[in-house]
Amino acid sequence: MTRHDPYPSRTGGRAQMLPRKDPVVCSTRSSEGPLSPSGIEAFERDGFLVIDGFFDPAETRSLQQEASRLPETLADSRAPEVIFEPGGGAVRSVFAIHRSSTTFAKLVTTSRLVEAVMQILGSEVYVHQSRINYKPAFRGREFYWHSDFETWHVEDGMPRMRAVSVSLNLRENSAHNGPLMLVPGSHKHYISCEGHTPERNYEKSLREQVCGVPEMSILEDLVERGGIVAPLGPPGSVVLFDCNTMHGSNGNITPWPRSNVFLVYNSVENALEAPYSGQQPRPEYIASRDFTPIPAGA
Repeated sequence: MTRHDPYPSRTGGRAQMLPRKDPVVCSTRSSEGPLSPSGIEAFERDGFLVIDGFFDPAETRSLQQEASRLPETLADSRAPEVIFEPGGGAVRSVFAIHRSSTTFAKLVTTSRLVEAVMQILGSEVYVHQSRINYKPAFRGREFYWHSDFETWHVEDGMPRMRAVSVSLNLRENSAHNGPLMLVPGSHKHYISCEGHTPERNYEKSLREQVCGVPEMSILEDLVERGGIVAPLGPPGSVVLFDCNTMHGSNGNITPWPRSNVFLVYNSVENALEAPYSGQQPRPEYIASRDFTPIPAGA
């Protein structure tokens, strides 16, 4: 029997803007948790929430030191978790950092972080994905506009929009060094993309995404409706954003590198199924299939 796909994409049809079928805030007790009512309201309205100074200077320094160590130790690595810039030798991303680093393993269990995500998702959560994105000075490449959920649905089998990403600034995110950009309100629309998914698409898409990017006319429509926001801020700031929020970042041609930790928490009630592309699941370091609830730490 053919499985019903609530969010079809890359099926050979034309690109479409479809209405979201899932709530943004799933909890019926969203007033209980570290996020204020105004914060919950902003997240539901915009698809993201910016929190300055979420981590104190001492906590941030420890994370910075660990993040700086990784590219030096992995520069000659052939591990699939290490992604290099297209056409160059600089490290672009390192995946599954909470599995290879005790520092980042502790980070993902930070109680106020886990509780904030649970306050939005209304359930226990597990780590779907963790990574550091680096934007080296002068040569850091862009991350083109995309909705994470479109990829996670098609290539990983995430059934519904019930996941939250956390972007943690490890370095200053300025207007010049390729900061994260988001389109407010875009999470209320599902953008179905054209084409089909190539086999083992992740081997290319993590370096430079081509498949699963929205059509330009649809991007123009989304931006006309909501604009573009680039949450700038010092190290230690975080952005919580819905899995379906359209986002991307420009390249970095400045002398100032940028780096961010990305943690993706998925509801345990939204565990991955078979990919909707009909292909084999992506590797565990990209999309975890260990759905054990993550305990909140100290």
